[in-house]
Amino acid sequence: MQVFWSALEFAEMKLPGLPTTERAIQLLADRKGWRQPRGEWPHNPKGWWRKREGRGGGYEYRIAILPMQAQTALAMREARKATPQPVESGAAWEWWDRQSQKKKDEAKRRFDALDAVDTLFREGAQPDMAMMLVANRTGIALRTLYNWKSLTYGKSRADWLPALTPRQRGRETLTAECPFQAFEDLKKDYLRLEQPSFQSCYRRLEMAAPAAGWALPSARTLERRLVAEIPPAVMILAREGEEALKRKFPAQRRQRHHFHALEAVNADGHKFDVFVKTREGKIVRPVMLAFQDLHSGKILSWRLDETEHRGSVLLAFGDLVEAYGVPDHCWLDNGRGFASKWVTGGIPNRFRFKVKQDDIPGVMTSLNVEVHWTQPYSGQSKPIERAFRDLADSIARHPRFAGAYTGNSPDAKPENYGSRAVDWNVFEATVAEGVAEHNARKGRRSAVCQGRYSFDEVFKASYEHPQTIIRKTSEAQRRLWLLAVEGVTVRSDQTMIHLFGNRYWAEFLIGLSGQKVAVRFDPEALHQPLHVYDLQGAYLGAADCVDDVGYADQAAAREHARARRDWLRAQKAQLAAERRMGLALDDRPIPDIAPEPEAPDARVVRPTFGALALKADPTPRADAREDTLDAFARGVTLLYPRPVATGPE
Repeated sequence: MQVFWSALEFAEMKLPGLPTTERAIQLLADRKGWRQPRGEWPHNPKGWWRKREGRGGGYEYRIAILPMQAQTALAMREARKATPQPVESGAAWEWWDRQSQKKKDEAKRRFDALDAVDTLFREGAQPDMAMMLVANRTGIALRTLYNWKSLTYGKSRADWLPALTPRQRGRETLTAECPFQAFEDLKKDYLRLEQPSFQSCYRRLEMAAPAAGWALPSARTLERRLVAEIPPAVMILAREGEEALKRKFPAQRRQRHHFHALEAVNADGHKFDVFVKTREGKIVRPVMLAFQDLHSGKILSWRLDETEHRGSVLLAFGDLVEAYGVPDHCWLDNGRGFASKWVTGGIPNRFRFKVKQDDIPGVMTSLNVEVHWTQPYSGQSKPIERAFRDLADSIARHPRFAGAYTGNSPDAKPENYGSRAVDWNVFEATVAEGVAEHNARKGRRSAVCQGRYSFDEVFKASYEHPQTIIRKTSEAQRRLWLLAVEGVTVRSDQTMIHLFGNRYWAEFLIGLSGQKVAVRFDPEALHQPLHVYDLQGAYLGAADCVDDVGYADQAAAREHARARRDWLRAQKAQLAAERRMGLALDDRPIPDIAPEPEAPDARVVRPTFGALALKADPTPRADAREDTLDAFARGVTLLYPRPVATGPE
């Protein structure tokens, strides 16, 4: 507590019994003789006053030199400023922390009164006089002050607050008896995801009570007991589900300022709440596939389509790479379009589809983009969801789409729901305008924009920084992100590739007959040549589309025959060149041929039967038995001996 006070400080506090200006207080000090010798101060030999140090000089006085009314007011003022700090963390302060705020405020009021008494005593007032001054000033009964003082005997001033906290507990409430099984049945009925009301659960319990012989307390008593015994988190999990309980846990705040521009991106799809008429005349709600820079929050590329599929993802990623470069990291949603093998084939930790050893490398795999998968049904994992919420407000509710807006939920349909559909070209132009405004809007409140800059400005500053390294691709790599990937087998009959009803052929496919290859193609231009790769990713060449012709188209038939003749003539010429490189056949020496060796004797002989044998010798031989015996004598086994004549002797 402050010991000496200047005349200016006394004046600013406007204490009772003192003037309110510095000069008036100085004159009062002169009249009352505040600086006259009064003997030594009991606790401070320097006396009642001292010269003020510092610029301006002057004098400073103790609180005890003031009139009693001013002393009490100043002591109470200083007591309210003081906040007791615990000397050590003990059971008393732990108990105090568990008390209600009403009890804590009452303890602080008692502490302020006793602290004012203690301040007056230290300034020289008698204990009883200090008690009476504070009681008169605060309106507290003198007996009450003495009772409070008795609560602090033997305790440090820093531990007065727990000692002065009221101890009354209020009226004791008796707990009504309830059968154990009845209360368990009530909990089982109430703790369900259908969220039945407590009154309906209690009525069902009342209907079952007579048969079980239960005496039930009142509904209000059981409801208080249920709330007291079941923790709030368990109650939310039982009646609202796991997702509701997850929302009660604080979300993780991940900083993105340590990335530089294009180092990391994230992507997702968003279906607009607008009816749009496609170029084919179909009414749909379009889907936007977008890639967003994580450092700045800028939407780098986007595509519109009727549904979210792998072709749109490839086109949007191709726009990103062509305009800015290749990112190092990409956070993707686990939808079928992003988890497609066209995009992320070869990555072992996809959420969808079966991973095989011979999977074709996807576009991001081929460009060495490290893919991270976000948690399913977790919008907080993708910052682009925040951008979609902004676009849903500024684009979906645009004045051009009046009558085509569908509402963001089935129960939020506008009055003019379904009255019109926007033309696709108008919708696409409005989306482009909205995305550009979204990126250029100043005053963004992200950690990187600092409430002053736009996404475009932050991205440009980081993108052009000398220490930012951007990966660019060559023109030869353009096939990787603009064309889709499909594993197909080269037909063995005509060495052709059949894809989506079209046929593709090239001369190099002859050596790949029956083998599986990878092809890349433009999904929107299937009549363009296919680019063929082997399963290891090596480029083999381009295969042209072979168009079908009419059955009676003679010109096309002649052209096809001429092309085949030219191709065969070229192959024959190459074969002739290969043969000329070797020695002529007529000039080769004739080798000596050894005579044929004699046939060895067979140990088992199978005779020939049939019509030819009968025609050659239709009459049974009488000496057949002798032939058989002779064969056995020579050691030869007849597997099927000729039939022996069995006529009369």
